[in-house]
Amino acid sequence: MTQAIASILPFAVGIMVSPIPIVAVILMLFTKRATSNGPAFLVGWVMGLSLLAVVGYGAASLLGWGDGSDASSTEVTWWRVALGVVLLVLAFRKWRKATEPDHVDEMPRWMADIDQLAPGKAFGLALLLSSVNPKNLALGLGAMTSLATLGAPSDAVVVGIVAFVVVASLSVAAAVVYRLVGGEKAQRSLETMQGWLKTHNDAVMAVLLLVFGVLLVSQGLGG
Repeated sequence: MTQAIASILPFAVGIMVSPIPIVAVILMLFTKRATSNGPAFLVGWVMGLSLLAVVGYGAASLLGWGDGSDASSTEVTWWRVALGVVLLVLAFRKWRKATEPDHVDEMPRWMADIDQLAPGKAFGLALLLSSVNPKNLALGLGAMTSLATLGAPSDAVVVGIVAFVVVASLSVAAAVVYRLVGGEKAQRSLETMQGWLKTHNDAVMAVLLLVFGVLLVSQGLGG
């Protein structure tokens, strides 16, 4: 079980520290519907990551990537390299954007309408952000590929998937809980965090994508 957790941990941390969902949930926590939108976003985030993990692990298992054969090892090698290259390309684009003269980090346009969202739409937004956006998709598939190649028993697999979802959800969960129980102090702290993440979003994302792109390529070539 320890090996299963170790295999998914780097990828889960990469999702956990991603700026966009943290900024999104903080924005929701300052709306009139904070007490309903915040928890709805958290539930959607957890369910989206769970869906990504289950589908990703299931696909890797169906492809036979845990059978230890030379053919499956070769497939896993190139799959990891391909995912890593995708992240490296995204990292280059983010870094080039972050280093442009007079660069200003811009949040996605959909964030402007967050204060008008109902709980159902907050849930749906989190579901999409957690399972469909390219960075989470690449990191989630990387984690599940690593888990599948262990050939671990089913109980260890369940522990690995649960650990992935829990760790990847910590930042969103912490923001929701802190805002709901922390009062004005929490509001000031979250506003400061939100401002910093907005200002440095592209640079932070470039570094994260670079680190995990290199990790996936090195895992692939090492395999």
